[in-house]
Amino acid sequence: MTGVESMIVEEKQPPTKVVDREKTCPLLLRVFCSTGRHHSTAEYAHGNVPSNELQIYTWQDATLRELTTLVRDVNPETRRKGTYFDFALVYPAHNGYRMREIGVTCSGAKGADDSKTLQQAKFCIGDYMDINITPPMRKRY
Repeated sequence: MTGVESMIVEEKQPPTKVVDREKTCPLLLRVFCSTGRHHSTAEYAHGNVPSNELQIYTWQDATLRELTTLVRDVNPETRRKGTYFDFALVYPAHNGYRMREIGVTCSGAKGADDSKTLQQAKFCIGDYMDINITPPMRKRY
């Protein structure tokens, strides 16, 4: 009988570059929000994008929590405690666009992905941000 080996591999994040926001020009992040689901990658095909675009000027060191706050500022219905924001990057691929989920934040609660930056998520200038917004469940009495 052969032995079974296991190995624990620690995933190390590359060091985050500090961005001097006073001296560095911000990038344009094109954000598309929807409630209850992500947009289909087909909606990004052939030069098209979903109709509900939010344009945010930010930097590579922006966190998902910071982006959550900016979306909440322009969408009053997302300000309720317990609203979830599921972030995904949409990027060009050989046969159209692909989507990759990068993290989740929640209004009124701290989470593991709050401090994740665009840089850590491997965001490239030109990528889109797709956010699935899930409102809190209503209590039934």
